[in-house]
Amino acid sequence: MLNEQQLKQVKDFAAAYTAEQLIWISGYLAGVAGGKVPAAATTSAGKISHKITLAYGTETGNSKKIMTQLSNAAKKAGAQVKLISLDQYKAASELAKEEYFFLALSTHGDGEAPDAAKKFYDFVQSAEAPKLDNLKYGIIALGDTAYPLFCQAGVDVDNRFEALGGKRLLDRVDCDVDYTANAEAWIINVLALLSDNHTAAAPPVLNTVAPLRAGRHIYHGKVGANVNLNDRGSAKETYHIEIETAEAVAYEPGDSLGVIPHNPADKVSRIINLLHATGGEKVKVKDEDFTLEIALGQRLNILRLPKRVADKYAALTNAKLEDTIYDLDELLELASLPKDVVLQDFISILEAISPRYYSIASSPNAHAGSVHILVSRVVYKLNEKPKGGLASNYLSNFKEGQSVSFFIQRNEDFKLPSDDKNIIMVGPGTGVAPFRSFVAERDYRGADGKSWLFFGDQHFISDFLYQSEWQDYLAGGALARLDVAFSRDQKEKVYVQTKLQRQSGEVFQWLQGGAYFYVCGSKEPMSHDVENTLLSIISTEGKMEQAAATDYLNKMKDEGRYVKDVY
Repeated sequence: MLNEQQLKQVKDFAAAYTAEQLIWISGYLAGVAGGKVPAAATTSAGKISHKITLAYGTETGNSKKIMTQLSNAAKKAGAQVKLISLDQYKAASELAKEEYFFLALSTHGDGEAPDAAKKFYDFVQSAEAPKLDNLKYGIIALGDTAYPLFCQAGVDVDNRFEALGGKRLLDRVDCDVDYTANAEAWIINVLALLSDNHTAAAPPVLNTVAPLRAGRHIYHGKVGANVNLNDRGSAKETYHIEIETAEAVAYEPGDSLGVIPHNPADKVSRIINLLHATGGEKVKVKDEDFTLEIALGQRLNILRLPKRVADKYAALTNAKLEDTIYDLDELLELASLPKDVVLQDFISILEAISPRYYSIASSPNAHAGSVHILVSRVVYKLNEKPKGGLASNYLSNFKEGQSVSFFIQRNEDFKLPSDDKNIIMVGPGTGVAPFRSFVAERDYRGADGKSWLFFGDQHFISDFLYQSEWQDYLAGGALARLDVAFSRDQKEKVYVQTKLQRQSGEVFQWLQGGAYFYVCGSKEPMSHDVENTLLSIISTEGKMEQAAATDYLNKMKDEGRYVKDVY
């Protein structure tokens, strides 16, 4: 079917791709040949007459993006589509009634569902979950192979749906950071399955899609500045860190910087000594060769080991361990590694260091040539011993000129609106980082929309992060309003939600005028307190019942006008 020249072109083309990528390409081309292409393409699927629900649980917007693509394609094919975020989905009353249900669900932290999906996830896993004998479903899971429990939230829901009697229409697809190709192939399959032309004798173009492991683009830079923004007398250490790069860093305000922290050198040395090793031994981590010292120092988690790792160590050593959290050196001190255990077997029970993410505090235009983050140094006690947060201590000890590698984590939802829109930003503590990026970018662009910042911390004198910059932006007009709350400067505690409530009338006027509302910072309890305050403002100022106020806020979410980046 191919002439000699065409065959050579195919061979040359194939040589440029991995085996996993070629698997996807074969499915893509089969879809094109059959007239079924991804939603992003112009060719639509065959006729679809089903009523389908497309749900998503997302932290950074990727799951929503996938389902929006599928929704657009399915609607063009004639399907009746309900597209909904899991934080608005009433699983208790709706799930058992569904016939066709497709879910895009991301995983964060230690195998956890995103905040917006937690209520749904908990319900599905609970004893109250109904039988799903009528449910036909498909799941696409998003995750990051840098984490040990890759796509775990999606895996859990998939298994639970099956246990409750649901019929899996196609195999779950687990997507790594570079998810686009897998997502498009999954969309092809869903459209093929739903097509009126589909029969049991005509399976979708691909039953499974091999997850791509393309990884991220890694940037390399040098530390240009590392400054503790807290003054003397503060109970905190908050570091403004600037990383200078020769290569332009591709990011937008609202994105995060990701870094793989290194373990403390003294801990690594202690572990090597307890293993009676030299550190030069060769070991494998995820099929890559490293010396033991590099593996322990830069690749493997040796601090605050998850219970599953401690349990594996107990099985390896026949040790009886207390039900608590250990660092690896503490485990080795309690129960030495037996001499007959192969070093690689020991290394294999350990998990990779998880990446840490920090909201970018700089503007790609106003701060070209460098990217900035804001890091709060974490100090705590565990088992009566003082401990330091791995990433925050690693970053806060950076010296000027030190080399650092990092990557960019996109956040499709947490983005600036058009320049003519007003924005309200609530960012206590390090939650103010992305809003420095927002205001600097709007100042650079000369945006017409007004910007209002609510900032809070403990003390005005020692904890007013970026104080002089906010005053300059106020004077120049880039910041229209600034309300600050310092909780420890008076007898009664004053927080950002306190200041929001005091400005309730004007806050509601801004919302009525189409303003966008952003929250960044701690999930518990700040973000919940702010949301409850916002609901109270909407109810009181809008003269609404609680249900109507909730609908108002949900409409803002649907329009992308109420967004959170919380941790």
